[in-house]
Amino acid sequence: MIVSSALMIWKGLMVITGSESPIVVVLSGSMEPAFHRGDLLFLTNRVEDPIRVGEIVVFRIEGREIPIVHRVLKIHEKQNGHIKFLTKGDNNAVDDRGLYKQGQHWLEKKDVVGRARGFVPYIGIVTILMNDYPKFKYGVLFLLGLFVLVHRE
Repeated sequence: MIVSSALMIWKGLMVITGSESPIVVVLSGSMEPAFHRGDLLFLTNRVEDPIRVGEIVVFRIEGREIPIVHRVLKIHEKQNGHIKFLTKGDNNAVDDRGLYKQGQHWLEKKDVVGRARGFVPYIGIVTILMNDYPKFKYGVLFLLGLFVLVHRE
């Protein structure tokens, strides 16, 4: 019941926001001071909204499993209206071309998972702890399971 409710809420958020992942956790310090490791970001990805310089986007690179949260640095618009853009982490010295797949110099709209619209500081640190320390993850799962068993009606 709990799992199905959570799944329904997640799918509903996907429809409302237009993003395949409406909530993400910042995993590195590359966006400091704007966002810190463990901040929880709320995303939207509406097709009709144009991407702008300075906007914070979450994008996925082919061959990489984990999406990246960085700021749009430059936009390149072609004659036909097709837009490509370049990103960079606020705390990084250089742009993200070194992160893109080989031969790729710009990102396209199809690479975007969503755009940051709000955040809650440090609330996602639990997710990072569970990934960095597997024993912590098993402890949390054990406590959640115990909680469910104890509070059954």
